[in-house]
Amino acid sequence: MVVREAFPGATVVRPSVMFAPDDQFLTTLARLLRTLPIFPLFGMGRTRLQPVHVDDVAEAIARILSSAAGVGHPCYELGGPRSYTYAELLRTITDRIGARARLLPVPFALWHATALVSETMLGATLTRSQVALMRRDNVASQELPGLRNLNIAPTALEDVVLAVAEGKAARQ
Repeated sequence: MVVREAFPGATVVRPSVMFAPDDQFLTTLARLLRTLPIFPLFGMGRTRLQPVHVDDVAEAIARILSSAAGVGHPCYELGGPRSYTYAELLRTITDRIGARARLLPVPFALWHATALVSETMLGATLTRSQVALMRRDNVASQELPGLRNLNIAPTALEDVVLAVAEGKAARQ
C-alpha cells in the first residue's frame, strides 16, 4: 500500500461507499429509481456493497484521532450494518421510497463502452473507473477493525433512505 510505504506509522481508514443527505450515491439512486421506469443494473447486480453513513465514518475518525484507539491498528475498514448485492440494495431503496422501477441487467462490457463514450464529453456522467469499481465488491473486511471496535453502532440505510431521498436531515 502506497500510504503505508510513505507514512509507516499512519492509520488508514477505508470506508465502504458512503451515504448522507444530498450525497452523490444514495440521493442519485433514489432520484433515478423514482424517475426511470426501467433501471439499468451493473452486470447482473451481484456486486456486494456495504453502505456506511458519513456521520459514522466521521465519528470513527474522530475517535481514532482523539484516543489511543488507532494505536496498534494500521487499518480500519468501515461498513454499515448490512451487506447487499447491488440488486438487493436497489430493491431496498425502491421499497422504502415507494418507487416501481424494474431492474434490467446490463453487461459490464456495454457499461464500459458507454463510459468510454461518456468520457469524451464535457461533464462525463459515467467513467470507466466507476464501471471498474462496480465490478468489485465494496464491503468491510471481517479481519480488520471497524465501527464496532470503536463502539459505534452503524446507521442502517433502511432507517434513513426516505429522509435522504427527500433531502431531509437523516439523523434522529
